Amino acid sequence: MNGIKTLSRIVPLAVLLSHSVMAEDVAPANDGLADMSDPLAVFTMAGFGITNRGINIKIAKSYDTGTENKLGMNLLEIKGIYGDALGWEDDARDSVDTIRLRNLTVNPNTGTGAQVDMNYALDTEAGSLSYSLLQALPKMGRFNLYPLGGAGITFANNVLQDDGTIASGYSFPGTFATVGMYGKFTITDKVWLNYNPIWNSTLSGSDLFKDYGFENHSSVLMHEAIASYQINPRSNVRYFANWSQYTDISDGDHRIEYNYQF
Repeated sequence: MNGIKTLSRIVPLAVLLSHSVMAEDVAPANDGLADMSDPLAVFTMAGFGITNRGINIKIAKSYDTGTENKLGMNLLEIKGIYGDALGWEDDARDSVDTIRLRNLTVNPNTGTGAQVDMNYALDTEAGSLSYSLLQALPKMGRFNLYPLGGAGITFANNVLQDDGTIASGYSFPGTFATVGMYGKFTITDKVWLNYNPIWNSTLSGSDLFKDYGFENHSSVLMHEAIASYQINPRSNVRYFANWSQYTDISDGDHRIEYNYQF
């Protein structure tokens, strides 16, 4: 069950995450640089973070989709490096903890985005692959909202089955649905806050997965809060806190991250 229990930690929080497309948000700033506060921004960047589970590294590359009015970006995140030495969680490991691969495409005219998101936790050998749609809503004062919805499939190695046996090798415990929202509140042109609630629920699969797939429950409400400061048009520093309805914020994941746009 360890692999199944930890699926909620690796399901995209950002299902399907980190990174309006409405007219004022998409307009390139400062020599064509993207707005780094925009959850649907597409640009090339690199970043690193110090977390309670070690070091995170993030690399993103924009690309030409070959389709008019469609921007694309691929993102790689490597999480939990030197977690045992540099983190302060008892279960942190002294090697890579989680790998995330994400593809994002955006129509800058309609504010519609789509993403494929794969997460894999090396310690539990469990992961997820999902697809979701996002939509930028018209700006409301200082608020920007981006509702999202998607579905995905989980996979894991040596998973406990309903009959008590262990499935040899990789199998697919079940499918899940994700519904949520990215929220942004602008304080100044350099400071903004984000709140990103995501609700994950099992759809189909083994009885164990359907009943206990998310933190020993059939569904879970995940929370992500972010405070950001734009140092200059190319770089920012951000603080992240991630927790859920079953995990107190003090026991959640925390990180300070620096990002640079090329």
